[in-house]
Amino acid sequence: MLLTLRTYWRKWRVSRHAGQQLDALLAHADPTAPLGVRNQWLIELAHWLHRGGSLPDELRHDAVEATGKGATFPPHTRLRYLLQMLERNPAWRLAVARTLRSIIHESDAMSLLCDTGMPVRSGFWGALVERLETHLIPPPPTRRDLGALFTLMFNSADDAEWVVELPDDLRIALADLLQFEVTGDECDWNRFAQDLMAAMHNLVSQIGSTGLSYAVRTRLAEVRTTELPFYRLSRAMQAVEDAAQDFGSGAPPSQRLLQQVNYFRLVLDDCRRAIGEVYAHLDDNGVSVEIVFQVERMRTRIRRLERLLEAWLATGNDALQARISLLADLIRANRASQSVASLARTSFGLLARKVVERSAETGEHYIAKDRPAYLSMLKMAAGGGLVTVATVYLKFFIVGAHLQPMVEGLLAGLNYAASFLLMHFCHFTLATKQPAMTAPAIAGKLDGVHTPEGMAAFVDEVIALVRTQAAAIFGNLALVFPGCLLIQWLAASALGVDLISPAKASATLTSFSLLGWTPIYAALTGVLLWFSSVLSGWADNWFAFHRLGDVLAYNRRLRFVFGDRGAARLAAFCREHVSGVVGNAGLGLMLGLVPAIFTAFALPFEVRHVTLSIGAIAAALGVLGPQALDMRALWLAVSGITSMAILNVGVSFMLAFQMALRSRSLRPVDRRQIHRAIWRAVWRNPLCLIFPIAPKAKINPE
Repeated sequence: MLLTLRTYWRKWRVSRHAGQQLDALLAHADPTAPLGVRNQWLIELAHWLHRGGSLPDELRHDAVEATGKGATFPPHTRLRYLLQMLERNPAWRLAVARTLRSIIHESDAMSLLCDTGMPVRSGFWGALVERLETHLIPPPPTRRDLGALFTLMFNSADDAEWVVELPDDLRIALADLLQFEVTGDECDWNRFAQDLMAAMHNLVSQIGSTGLSYAVRTRLAEVRTTELPFYRLSRAMQAVEDAAQDFGSGAPPSQRLLQQVNYFRLVLDDCRRAIGEVYAHLDDNGVSVEIVFQVERMRTRIRRLERLLEAWLATGNDALQARISLLADLIRANRASQSVASLARTSFGLLARKVVERSAETGEHYIAKDRPAYLSMLKMAAGGGLVTVATVYLKFFIVGAHLQPMVEGLLAGLNYAASFLLMHFCHFTLATKQPAMTAPAIAGKLDGVHTPEGMAAFVDEVIALVRTQAAAIFGNLALVFPGCLLIQWLAASALGVDLISPAKASATLTSFSLLGWTPIYAALTGVLLWFSSVLSGWADNWFAFHRLGDVLAYNRRLRFVFGDRGAARLAAFCREHVSGVVGNAGLGLMLGLVPAIFTAFALPFEVRHVTLSIGAIAAALGVLGPQALDMRALWLAVSGITSMAILNVGVSFMLAFQMALRSRSLRPVDRRQIHRAIWRAVWRNPLCLIFPIAPKAKINPE
């Protein structure tokens, strides 16, 4: 068989280089050839239809002149020319018709109708591997599988469009070609109606199996399993088949069949509502990527089942149109199934929204909208600055020990993590952690910007965010800079020693220079700040999804040790602080370990966090004394600190904001209108970016 395939392929290649592609293709149509050879022939014929755009001018003129019609797509003109060639050569026409019928008869249509556009493997990661394998290893043409044949035939982005837009005369001509001189041996070549019924049975079984699984069943309302629509679906499908005994022989559908079809569609609607109930449960109680994948695949199968039912019920002139439309849908689904990005976007969309919603809830507490909240933010930021003073000097001591890089990174990470956790439980704040939390809250306000009231609320939220971030940075600096100076002065006055050496102080100033790697390191640190917010939201979703609050509250050992109320209080404490602990601990460990891991792979990276870096500069100034004010390195370091503030805040905010936008279904927003509204409010009262204005003086952006 391989030798025969090689022979036909060599003949095709020779004729192709001779410039007679179509003539050679039509002349080599052989219904007695092995299936792999016939499939390869059909693949080359399909590629010829859209190879190189349109036909040469003389051929296109002949094709259009023969029918008096143009073509919406170049493949239409090519197809018209191909059919004309067959009309002029009856021997070719008969060979091509028999070859097409033999391919359809000998191939399995189940995979095309049921599996095309759907992952075969049951989980997200299995589907991801499946798509990567498809990109790297295309299916061979020797398979008796119409789904694989479609993948090889239709690999262009506009294939579905030109197929669904086929003119009526081309559709009729193709149907006539398939029926050309059908012999008695070929009378059963077209089993499309039976294949549709078998495919619908297969989809019903798959939908029912997923719908009755533990992961889906336990997230539906408290009803008996026999009352679920997924349980009734297979019986409804069997009733449709029993009522369709005479259907398909040319007779229209009977009244009994139509009644059963209507009931079947009603059950499908109930299944769709049940899927919505599952999504609502996930939205309220935590999301699992695997469950979202299973439910989304079930929803896709329901849509496919409805399309197959429409094609099966169509009769007369509508049958050809319905089957062409189904063919175009299968081509689109097959193209979409090869996209890794589409799979990730579908499966992770709901999880991203849950993470964003948790961040938005936390971020609301970081936006000071009035003067009491603004003053409270200043106090929280001052407390964060005070804790940072100890963090800075502990980091100097760890670095001064000259440990192995990974050990040094771990100790630095534990130092950061302990500091951030102390801030969390003391209700202090660190300025650069806020943008990643507040961006989702800002994105949520975009839902109403199409109204004057919504636009005003969005502008107020943005201005409050900028003002709060300025207060947090000022509060951090108000304590960390003088605190680090004071610690060094006390050490020098009382003990007569410097906490860091003059050489280390000079190296610290040089490392923060704007002319070095500081801006890049600051941007990468912003990425870590954003990722900590993702960890925080994920931890909250994981806690809710596994119902750990109830697990802790009703744990026998905890109730025995702490009592019923104590266990309940412990569960409430964990529920309230799990996201904060994971986010802060994760950020601290990343700030310490990520540079060490990069260094292990010979990739330079250092943490450039604005608050920590200001503390380090203050310590260096305390060692170097007033003469440091004349050093060029100091002012370059001050410029580098400015870039850190901008990049730490800007990068983390933009990443969180984009994630929030992608996790929501938002209508297009006129960005210029939003920008004008913000600038108008700022222009009328620039002080609103620094300190809250009185309520009566608030500016309407319109």
